[in-house]
Amino acid sequence: MSRGVAAVQTPGRRRRSEGKRAAILDAAEALFLAEGYERASVDAIAARAQVSKRTVYDHFGEKAEVFLRVVERVNDALVRSVRAAIDEELTPGRDLRAALTAFGRRVVTQTFPSSDYSTFRRLTAQRPAPRLAEAVRDRPERMLEERFAVLAADGEIRAPDPVLAARHFTALTIGLALDALDDRHDAEEEEPETLTIITDGVDAFLRAYR
Repeated sequence: MSRGVAAVQTPGRRRRSEGKRAAILDAAEALFLAEGYERASVDAIAARAQVSKRTVYDHFGEKAEVFLRVVERVNDALVRSVRAAIDEELTPGRDLRAALTAFGRRVVTQTFPSSDYSTFRRLTAQRPAPRLAEAVRDRPERMLEERFAVLAADGEIRAPDPVLAARHFTALTIGLALDALDDRHDAEEEEPETLTIITDGVDAFLRAYR
């Protein structure tokens, strides 16, 4: 659909168009997960979404573009989850050790075990998405770097390079905890071990940056 046509759509037609777009993405996500990128055809996506093949092409063009938009949509949900964790845990005036620990624990035990993260990993394992980094500007890493810059400006941490500080924090906490979760299958053991990794990582980070 051209921009000119989209610009003159009535509100009712715009809602129907958005509904078809969402249905196509829902159908594509389900088929990509069930059958894989190569086997999921545009015909099958259109049939599952109950739209014509032409409608799929009008909205997205080729199948690769449909895949990219599916991955972006899942990534957007993850970004919102991380943004919420930053805004609700790394709050001004809160004890920094407690805030960092709560943030790391929330990301590892709530955001990453979510169905969105599982879907994201399964999709990106099928096919590289080289345009994703260009298309998605509000990445979790950047949001955390911005918050660490605020912590540095407020004197909460000594970090001439907040970007590097954020990466060190992530590596010492979230990265190690996720590695441990990937290696374990005993759910009862995961929570205590995760908390220990996060708290030890936070302490190591604070020794270096306070």
